[in-house]
Amino acid sequence: MTSPLTTASSQSPAHGVGVAPGLRLTGVSKSFGRQQVLTELDLSAYPGRVYGLLGLNGAGKSTAFNIALGLLRPDAGRVEIQGTPFSRRSLAQVGASINGPALFPQLSASRNLLVHCRLTGTSPEAIAPLLERVGLVGVGRKRAGSFSTGMKVRLSLAMALLTDPEVLILDEATAMADPESEAEIQQALTALARGKTVLVIAHRPGSIRGADQIVVLEGGRVRAAEGKEGK
Repeated sequence: MTSPLTTASSQSPAHGVGVAPGLRLTGVSKSFGRQQVLTELDLSAYPGRVYGLLGLNGAGKSTAFNIALGLLRPDAGRVEIQGTPFSRRSLAQVGASINGPALFPQLSASRNLLVHCRLTGTSPEAIAPLLERVGLVGVGRKRAGSFSTGMKVRLSLAMALLTDPEVLILDEATAMADPESEAEIQQALTALARGKTVLVIAHRPGSIRGADQIVVLEGGRVRAAEGKEGK
């Protein structure tokens, strides 16, 4: 049994003078052989907002965030997290779900999170409230491998949130979810944005319609950016 994700409302501060972006990419370029994937990409994402990065396959979305996570080195440019140049220590401030849920199918939701607690040095006391937060409080000992698609997405979100990161990066957070779960996850992301920088990679506009700002990536460059009125 699952329950709605916790979505307590709050006012998200708008970014302004003196507020460092949670994530900033400046002049980032990357090529693989003769294929230029990113070309002098500039992207800034601020606390208290949900950003949707939209683009077709091959647009450079995943490459950009693999660079942001230190999984790839850029050919040129720089990455800053919380206003400081990227370092391995920076990753302590980032939670991510890239390329789908990384879960142990034979374990329950709580056991999956316990494994991640031990890997990250997080107190297991964080598990129960986190499961409630993402709507998995009633699943008991049910193995994650038997979860519905929406439940797996929720568990993946819980894993990304486990260390209470300042920056949250999610690859296709709602792509595999049913319509009801998709709406709940989008609402939860809005609530999660209070004080945090949230970025969601997507292929279709409908999966990020709740974002405060949508950035369109095409050919390794930002082609358009559109924000909600008043944001």
